[in-house]
Amino acid sequence: MSGWRGGTRGNLFGGLPSLAGGEAFEDLLRRNPVRIERIVSSGRPEPTLYDQEQDEWVCLLQGEAELQLGKERVPLQAGDYLFIPAHTPHRVLRTSAEPPCIWLAVHIDPGN
Repeated sequence: MSGWRGGTRGNLFGGLPSLAGGEAFEDLLRRNPVRIERIVSSGRPEPTLYDQEQDEWVCLLQGEAELQLGKERVPLQAGDYLFIPAHTPHRVLRTSAEPPCIWLAVHIDPGN
């Protein structure tokens, strides 16, 4: 970008980790109260149940997945996004292996 003198720059699809299982989390930006991260999921996600202090907005950029939010199962395909309010129990049930799932997650810390 000609004349650009901003902060960090990168590519969401570049430098993807090769995973046999689980997920890889990479912070892209931290500016209180917001944290933006890239998540790459293998075809065998861990069944971790998350109950987070902050709100989370996620967008599935590539692949297919299924989440459990409370008792509801939510299928997602590339381009789908979802807002998960703080303290909403959720987990990844299924992810595609090819192509791997790539997520963009925005975490919003609660106000003080």
